[in-house]
Amino acid sequence: MSGENRPPSAGRAAGRISVMLFDLDDCLMTHSRAVAHGLDAARAAAGGALAAADGDAELARWRELEEHHYARYLTGELDFLEQRRERVRGFLAPYGIAPSPSEALDWFEGYMHGYRAGWALYDDVLPTLEALERRVPGIRFGIVTNGDIAFQTEKLVAIGLVDRIEHVIASGEVGVAKPAAGIFLAAARAFGVDVAACAYVGDRLRTDAIGAHDAGMLGLWLDRGELSSALASEAASAGGALAVPRITSLRELPAHVAP
Repeated sequence: MSGENRPPSAGRAAGRISVMLFDLDDCLMTHSRAVAHGLDAARAAAGGALAAADGDAELARWRELEEHHYARYLTGELDFLEQRRERVRGFLAPYGIAPSPSEALDWFEGYMHGYRAGWALYDDVLPTLEALERRVPGIRFGIVTNGDIAFQTEKLVAIGLVDRIEHVIASGEVGVAKPAAGIFLAAARAFGVDVAACAYVGDRLRTDAIGAHDAGMLGLWLDRGELSSALASEAASAGGALAVPRITSLRELPAHVAP
């Protein structure tokens, strides 16, 4: 790591946490539940064999396509709309459907209607923010997310959190994605604090918690028990030797942030 990219503090440094950073999807907002809601609605609207197919299997297949093509977007191989088109094409291909680029985006917009309808806060979010504010007077809140800042901000508005969040650090804006240290360092710079003054929590063990830890923050893994098969395999491969704390609810955060 070059000098200009090295975090001010390596690993978890002792000291007061003044900035609490969150992942958004499946940490604050019920992304996976909304995905299932949106896909069910899109399949029902399509009718035929797609509507009649096994729902769990189709959801797993859609999530795999989401992981694959969204990763291609994060590396710059696809733009934001291209990754959406590729997800639809891959999903419909087994049914002999080959949509045009505009048809693929229309199909995705139908899915998005149901997905947006499923956006909601987890019930532990607001109590946790309030508990942190009581326990750490003056604490500031931010988001670090792999995604498009306009779309992620739309979610924050919809779930009523936009006024509680001081900064949204999005990979699409800063040009680097989690788990790279650069996006976590960008968050610390946005708040004007040392990286060791930040804590970060997210639902992905390596991408979120270990990425933040390796950048010099207090990284925490939120395991709500809603892992996709790919993320469950990732967590299992880590075994018991976790480099970061594991929590099962955001309500456990204050004890880690201000012990």
